[in-house]
Amino acid sequence: MGKTGGRVDFEWVYNDQPHTSRRKEILAKYPEIKALMGPDPQLKWVVTAMVLTQLLACYMVQDLPWKWVFFWAYGFGGCINHSLTLAIHDISHNVAFGNKLARLNRWFAMWANLPIGLPYSASFKKYHIDHHRYLGGDGLDVDIPTDVEGWFFCTPLRKVAWLFLQPLFYALRPLVVNPKPISRLEVVNAAVQFAADSIIFYLWGLKPIVYLIAGSILCMGLHPISGHFIAEHYMFLKGHETYSYYGSLNMITFNVGYHMEHHDFPSIPGSRLPQVKKIAAEYYDFLPQHTSWNQVLWDFVFDDCIGPYARIKREYKLVKQE
Repeated sequence: MGKTGGRVDFEWVYNDQPHTSRRKEILAKYPEIKALMGPDPQLKWVVTAMVLTQLLACYMVQDLPWKWVFFWAYGFGGCINHSLTLAIHDISHNVAFGNKLARLNRWFAMWANLPIGLPYSASFKKYHIDHHRYLGGDGLDVDIPTDVEGWFFCTPLRKVAWLFLQPLFYALRPLVVNPKPISRLEVVNAAVQFAADSIIFYLWGLKPIVYLIAGSILCMGLHPISGHFIAEHYMFLKGHETYSYYGSLNMITFNVGYHMEHHDFPSIPGSRLPQVKKIAAEYYDFLPQHTSWNQVLWDFVFDDCIGPYARIKREYKLVKQE
């Protein structure tokens, strides 16, 4: 468990990300894909049902012993909360109410944020734009680990610790890599979130708050669903920086596994990404893909060639002027 990982730096490339050119090529061949763009009318109802389920769970856990609070946080509530973060990911692309109602999408993301326990949605939106626009961009794409992460978390045991601490790194990394001024929307997001937490605490006590926050942290760390964090962009094969997964866990993660398709067409809701793959099958069927997020986590931990450094990076001349 103490063997040092094989990589000592990121994979630096000097070409543009592949999604832009592939998007143009696919749209030229299959213009009907444009009809898949736009809001998903079912998304708001699915998300609302998930939020209400978690509020009901808050009521039900208030009298449970602490060990069962954490059990249900990991086994049930955290899965819903992780799924809600992926709903927020979809909503950040305005697929709940469309581009013409962009502000309504931001408010709805705050509604989806409530069971997560900590304010998240507004900051995620701010940085996720850069992840698509500057994929792999040095100092721009905060999805990429820092040099310190790559250097230190290089053994199996340390990589397990890194997986467990993923929520912490995702929260703090933007402040180190690409700090941005706090926006008014982030302040509103925090105010709404802490007001909701206060109401839950007043009604049902501390255990529901722990249930929500612990579930979010645990299920975004060392958990099978969290395999998508590694599966999406870590370089399992040299030169390939985005991978799709077409397995059953897409059913509870808003099809985030269709990640090639998502980066090619970020304005298409997750519910319609399987149609993209079906229409343009020859563009996706023969690209490297994952078949199991559990296997992804296993390989990440025990393969010396895979770790926080196993990411493609590039420099963009259009730097942080925005």
